[in-house]
Amino acid sequence: MDTVTTTEQTHTQINPSVSDTISSFIEVVVPLPLDRTFHYRVPICFQDRIVPGIRVLVPFGRRRISAYVLGFGEPAPGQQLKEVLELLDEQPLWTEKELTFFRWLAAYYLYPLGEVLKTALPSGINLQSKGGGDHGTLSGGRKIKKERWYRMAELQPHQLKGKALAILTYLLEAGASPSSELRARFGDCSAQLKKLEELGLISREEREVYRDPFSGLQVGQDQPKPLTQDQQQAVTALLEALDAGRFAPFLLHGVTGSGKTEVYLQAIAHTLQAGNNALVLVPEISLTPQLVQRFRARFSLGIAVLHSGLSDGERYDEWRRIRRGEARIAIGARSAIFAPLERIGMIVVDEEHESSFKQGDGLRYNARDLALVRGQQEQAVVLLGSATPLVTTRYAAHLGRLGNLTLPERVGARPMPEVALISSRMTAEMPISAALVEALADNLQRGEQSLVFLNRRGFASWLACPSCGADLQCPNCSVSLTYHRQRRISLCHYCDYQVPFPCICPSCDEPELKEMGVGTERIEHALVELFPAARITRMDSDTVSGKGGHARILDKVRQREVDILVGTQMITKGHDFPGVTLVGVLQAEGSLYQPDFRAAERTFQVLSQVIGRAGRGELAGRVLVQAVQPDHYAVACAAQHDYEQFYQQELQYRQELGYPPYGHLAAVRLSAVTEAALTEASEQAAALIRTIKEGMGGRTEVLGPAPAPLYRLRGRFRSQILLKDAGRPSLHRLLARLRQALSLPASVRWVIDVDPVDLL
Repeated sequence: MDTVTTTEQTHTQINPSVSDTISSFIEVVVPLPLDRTFHYRVPICFQDRIVPGIRVLVPFGRRRISAYVLGFGEPAPGQQLKEVLELLDEQPLWTEKELTFFRWLAAYYLYPLGEVLKTALPSGINLQSKGGGDHGTLSGGRKIKKERWYRMAELQPHQLKGKALAILTYLLEAGASPSSELRARFGDCSAQLKKLEELGLISREEREVYRDPFSGLQVGQDQPKPLTQDQQQAVTALLEALDAGRFAPFLLHGVTGSGKTEVYLQAIAHTLQAGNNALVLVPEISLTPQLVQRFRARFSLGIAVLHSGLSDGERYDEWRRIRRGEARIAIGARSAIFAPLERIGMIVVDEEHESSFKQGDGLRYNARDLALVRGQQEQAVVLLGSATPLVTTRYAAHLGRLGNLTLPERVGARPMPEVALISSRMTAEMPISAALVEALADNLQRGEQSLVFLNRRGFASWLACPSCGADLQCPNCSVSLTYHRQRRISLCHYCDYQVPFPCICPSCDEPELKEMGVGTERIEHALVELFPAARITRMDSDTVSGKGGHARILDKVRQREVDILVGTQMITKGHDFPGVTLVGVLQAEGSLYQPDFRAAERTFQVLSQVIGRAGRGELAGRVLVQAVQPDHYAVACAAQHDYEQFYQQELQYRQELGYPPYGHLAAVRLSAVTEAALTEASEQAAALIRTIKEGMGGRTEVLGPAPAPLYRLRGRFRSQILLKDAGRPSLHRLLARLRQALSLPASVRWVIDVDPVDLL
């Protein structure tokens, strides 16, 4: 972590003329990387309004910033304190129980509490002066949206006609109405409203309104569905735990199409009936609209949504709705774990195996793990659902730490799709095997839908010189540029560096570069050439940019406006496409080559998920999987729908090497703009770690320092030190001491990643 230590005392002597008006002290943290709290004096004019949990504006060095009030406390004797300048909130932003959660999080992930609160609270509410002293311009702060409402003032005889009369008649019948509704009904009516107001016939007031992230979403009514025997057993176990009112974690291991969402809905309905609230986490914002639609169809009460796809204003409004108790269900991606929801009775983590629950920068928290922590603190039921649970989750269920609920069959006794493995190497000239081309043609002839999956976007993986063999490399990162034909650029997917096409060889000036490798754009192009009459759509990071991009493509697929959908992992994540009967998988073992001990697990998961998109409707499904290594256990077990066999083999491999669930990991990551600075800092950090380890007498295994697999990223060279220990407490003690003792030059950045998920 970029640990900032400071000896600066922000406490300076106050003006003696006002010292007699000060009656109390507060303890605060600031949203900066500082591992300490600060004390300030509270003027009497604020004394009866200041409470723990609000923000205050305080002088901090040469700046004025917002600080979070933790409570009241006496400073050390002799300290001379500055005054609080302003109160920024009327009501606390968190409860005492939520603060306990934040403190736990800060301690576990070794992160400053002020930065934790900054991450947990809505973005944009923190104030900071741009200039020095007391005259800087304040920036930040989220604005509350307001709208004009009009109501009848009194009914008097007037000669009215046309639009003015129509508006008055409408207000008489409908009551107070917002200006947006009046404009929707009567068009531009500003002049008429002004006239009616001048005549004293109507009155106007400003009301706060919420920005609705799903305005215009049409939702029907839905009723609870009949449960299969396995679903009923799962729901019964959950209801018993909910009625007991204690912490109860469960794994819901259900094959694709087994009806896990219906189990969620019926258990949450019971939670709401008991007067409690529910929190639902999904791994991707692309899953949020369809889940919200199902929840809105089932529940008439308030549902709030929290994820990064919302604007700052929408996210702030949703946060305030939850804080005010106007929403009983909060749904969102990983940041929704911080939702200010009280009386939580149930927390659901859908697709619990997904790595996107782990935050990759800043506060590197894992929302899936925090769901268990928050559930324990709230004495709630926590349900982790997946068709391909993490090996660590399945092992915890085996040990009895989680209740184990299983849905081994699809709803309606629908069969799992038939899977055929094709031993085939994908090339730019022939990216799709003849067998898959024939299957796609048959599916088109029958009027059925198909998915084609390749977990690499772009037209070509890279451009290479046919003369000298050099390829186009990103100058900032240790990767080749990916060629995007439609945009006519070669692009780095890490730092967005790009060069236009055509381009010449950087080594020998050869004007014609050759396309190497294949991406989803290339597959789409090939399919259009093969099937010119087919309706073909691509779903990857290049096609879903902009608000609502995911939903637009998914709606087209569900409405049968797409014959073939080509995509990356986005098309695998829990989507329900009843019309899809054929799935084609290209380069099935692509993720096996990643330098990560979880590579086989991720390969099995993504293959199982994409295979599970086939045959979820009335018609049976089939899957063709192209692979160079079709006999690898991750590929073969996914094709056979055999999670248990994969789990046993993977568990044996993990045990031999001491990886989770047989050990705990932490990574110390370092980066610098020069290799020399990085090497020196890495060796210094590793030496200190080993010294601390010896002093503690611990058994922590220290691996490294070693260059990160992605050695250069955004212009910085990177290395990492991996720590492995059978016990979590001893590992944390070592990291805590390292955090206090390690001092590196300002040009070197370093972070601690507890329970790392991505080792690249």
